[in-house]
Amino acid sequence: MADSPFPDVRWGSENNFLREPMTAFASTRVGSWVIKTLTPLDRRLLERTNGRFTILGPIAAPVVLLTTTGRKSGVPRTTPLLYYREGEQIFVAGSNFGQDHHPAWTGNLLADPHGVVSIGGTKIPVTATLLAEPERTRIYRELENIVRVYGVYLHRTDRQMRVFALTAD
Repeated sequence: MADSPFPDVRWGSENNFLREPMTAFASTRVGSWVIKTLTPLDRRLLERTNGRFTILGPIAAPVVLLTTTGRKSGVPRTTPLLYYREGEQIFVAGSNFGQDHHPAWTGNLLADPHGVVSIGGTKIPVTATLLAEPERTRIYRELENIVRVYGVYLHRTDRQMRVFALTAD
């Protein structure tokens, strides 16, 4: 996408033989626990490489580092997230592995919609917009098409997943 301010520089391949079994594993409760447990390690890898490398890289998962401002602390908080790209925006969902509570970063964006994404070695200031229906459901389905575990997360909780559009400033 030449017109997008967000570079598409994922490494690995969507055709990697590990993609399907890793996605199936991630769809299990144990798989979600493993990924959640590895998230701090992945965050450090992403931070050290400025968003160029991730533990999910070999399967070409589209991962971005999103830095928000803590709504209570005022301290920058950084979270690795899968994203979906469409036009000049990227979209992220507050799935929180299907837990019953929203992830903190979504509350941070509701309090202050400004943040920074690190993707492919580039830091880009962004403004987040919480999506309303029917756009929220449409974009969530697109994320599910990328990694089917998002569909599993829907059945683990009764809460509605927050979905945000991130637009470069």
